[in-house]
Amino acid sequence: MNKVRRNLLLGLVLFFGAFAAAADTVIRGKNADIAPIWKPEKSLRFDPKISRSFAFDNDVLVPGSRDQDYTYGLNLNFVGQGVEDQWSALHGPLDWLDHQLGIDEKVTISIESAKVEYGLFGFTPEDITLAEPAEGDRPYASLIYVSSTRERHDPVRQTSWQSTLTIGVMGLAAVGEIQGYVHSATGSEQPRGWDTQISEGGELTARYNLARQSLLYRDRGDLEIKTTVQGSVGFITETSWSLSLRAGNIRTPWVSFNPELTSYGEKATSTDQGRVAEHYFWTGFSLKARVYNAFLQGQFRDSDLTYDSDELNHGIVEAWIGYTVAFDTGYSFTYSIRGHSSELKEGVGDRNVVWGGLQITKTII
Repeated sequence: MNKVRRNLLLGLVLFFGAFAAAADTVIRGKNADIAPIWKPEKSLRFDPKISRSFAFDNDVLVPGSRDQDYTYGLNLNFVGQGVEDQWSALHGPLDWLDHQLGIDEKVTISIESAKVEYGLFGFTPEDITLAEPAEGDRPYASLIYVSSTRERHDPVRQTSWQSTLTIGVMGLAAVGEIQGYVHSATGSEQPRGWDTQISEGGELTARYNLARQSLLYRDRGDLEIKTTVQGSVGFITETSWSLSLRAGNIRTPWVSFNPELTSYGEKATSTDQGRVAEHYFWTGFSLKARVYNAFLQGQFRDSDLTYDSDELNHGIVEAWIGYTVAFDTGYSFTYSIRGHSSELKEGVGDRNVVWGGLQITKTII
């Protein structure tokens, strides 16, 4: 990966960080007086502050990497007071789904927080110079989405239920055009196969995810360990069990730390983190039983390259490692490396997937 490309990608991170800072005037004008379709009386709103974060994933952030598999992602998160008022918020239908599943009965007394996220991400095969589908390798695929998250934290039992509803469009040209523009500006090889991507031309998709987190161990703000059980139905359908920890100078609530809930470009930040100075190392792993992945198997539209269920590995191991530093000014910065075992059983695409990520968060009191 040449130096020019690295500098441009860093510039993108700084640009979107500045964009997030400029969003102050928009967020400050919001309020939280619009009620969801259903709201349990025993739940308490806990939205004293607002935070927003920008996250950037790319294989360039991992040494020795190249464009392949999960190649890049961008997203912008808004957490806290007033986010449910955004025109695109999905908290109404999300709360209805939660109510139908009886999630309100799972928590005796809860502290609630909410999040809205906007993002996009894309996948490519190993050889991006090929205009035709690369048989045996990962197909081109992309998603542009909006998602809403509700978290209900039970401080007595030290558990937390988090649900997320995501709606998006697969197969739009914009994700490939952004990659092509970056490669053109940096003199890198042009990706030539985006017109063969899954659901080329656009196809609606959705996903509902539900997770239960439990604090397993905590030692005076220096070490936290927790477990998470989750399941999702939609463009990625799976169940999983995760173990994660963070260690260092910890000042934020354990529920604000959710690396196991990240799914490619979709991030997991959901709890207001406040203006605190802290720094910690974090790591963990997840065991997944993945039933369906639309980015490999396609949906209803015909696609140039897809794989049948029996051509995929349904047992996936995912792991992550990262470092977070936060300041009492309200800014925090995170660098992470994530990866998972191969989903394809055979061919060039039978390889482990690794990518890096940067996240910038700003909290407003």
